[in-house]
Amino acid sequence: MQQTEKLHKIFFIGIGGIGMSALAKYFKMNGVEVSGYDRSPSIVTEQLADMGIKVSFEEDTTLITDTTDMVIYTPAVPLSSSLIIACKQKGLPLKKRAEVLGMLTTDKYCVAVAGTHGKTTTSSLITHILKHAGLNPMAFLGGISKNMNSNFLYGDNNIVVVEADEYDKSFLHLHPDIAVVTAMDADHLDIYGTHQNMIQTYHEFMAQVRQQGCLIINENIKKMTGAVSCTQLTYSLNEGGACMAENINIQNGAYHFDIRCPGDSIIKGLKLNIGGRHNIENATAAVAVCRQMGVNEEIIREALSTFDGVLRRFDVRIQSDKLVYIDDYAHHPQELETFIRSVREFYPGKTITGVFQPHLYSRTRDFADAFAQSLSLLDDVILLDIYPARELPIEGVTSALLLQKISLQNKMLCRKEALPDELLKRDSDIYLTIGAGDIDALVAPVTRLLNNKIK
Repeated sequence: MQQTEKLHKIFFIGIGGIGMSALAKYFKMNGVEVSGYDRSPSIVTEQLADMGIKVSFEEDTTLITDTTDMVIYTPAVPLSSSLIIACKQKGLPLKKRAEVLGMLTTDKYCVAVAGTHGKTTTSSLITHILKHAGLNPMAFLGGISKNMNSNFLYGDNNIVVVEADEYDKSFLHLHPDIAVVTAMDADHLDIYGTHQNMIQTYHEFMAQVRQQGCLIINENIKKMTGAVSCTQLTYSLNEGGACMAENINIQNGAYHFDIRCPGDSIIKGLKLNIGGRHNIENATAAVAVCRQMGVNEEIIREALSTFDGVLRRFDVRIQSDKLVYIDDYAHHPQELETFIRSVREFYPGKTITGVFQPHLYSRTRDFADAFAQSLSLLDDVILLDIYPARELPIEGVTSALLLQKISLQNKMLCRKEALPDELLKRDSDIYLTIGAGDIDALVAPVTRLLNNKIK
């Protein structure tokens, strides 16, 4: 923290990123002059502008001046960026987002949530429960919490909740008091090369949990845990974890369940208003964390019942007798399968049209068969072009590659601008938009279109 206390002027390269914008909000609220660049406007950049943060959408190197104390960048921005080159030429301190997050959490009680799926919802749930308990943590989240309408919470306590991102080994900058690991499915193979290399890096992260701390890990992956010197605790859905959800049922569009805690104490009568059985699992991890921190049963019960979820995570945009529209961030085959199966559990017997935007050429190449298998769980698939993010095209890797592997009869490729016409042709019960790219820009127009269809 000491390394950031004397900063007066910071420039962010990629300020519209969900993790970057949370840091920008933190520094702005600490009286630092904050500005930055991003490729295009978004809900996030609008929030930053509302806070008085100047955001440019052009790579103008004059924005980085000699009076800038630090430049923070996301690894999603290539080192060939003219802004990064200008920063190096001026000899200005250049830090990755993860490095700065590590600095900010060093002298705080840190709760870090890692895993290839579920990080954002789990960390948002933990933050919501701790806030409800009056512990007022600071939080850096990977999505917009609906309860807070933000990805950042400025707490007045020594507690900080962070999403620990495995991309680019970012989470190795953290030394948490409590760490959660939700899953370790193969991902980011452009960084790690192999699944085993990724697991080894998770082991390094687990080993960094402070000795008096606690590692809370999904029962499904406990055999993949590395050597740690802290306390370990598992959680699960009906699968024997030390902290375990049970008696799960759906009533009036909400999950009702109990959680059995270590020592066979049971927190009964829990309610979660967001869809997806995986979110009960995320809630179980959050409860395990909060019990470790001394939060009582009644506070947990009240907090879970008032949790509204996270934007783009099983985000129900329209719920009517005529149709349902849900938006989700799923961008990995396992996430896709879990999401689609959860929709079918919540809405049995309904026809589902899914619009999917693949994210990254390398991920599409590495998991093409698994993506096709997951997407084949739908009744009707509309594939948008691959969102490249930080990558250049890979020869032969396109959405058409996925399309030919999908086993459904009702499937097609579609340009974003043609999507409204295609959706109007359909008469499904449920519509889904899925992906981690710029498909989020389609959510508002699709919501309007489907609302008009209802009318």
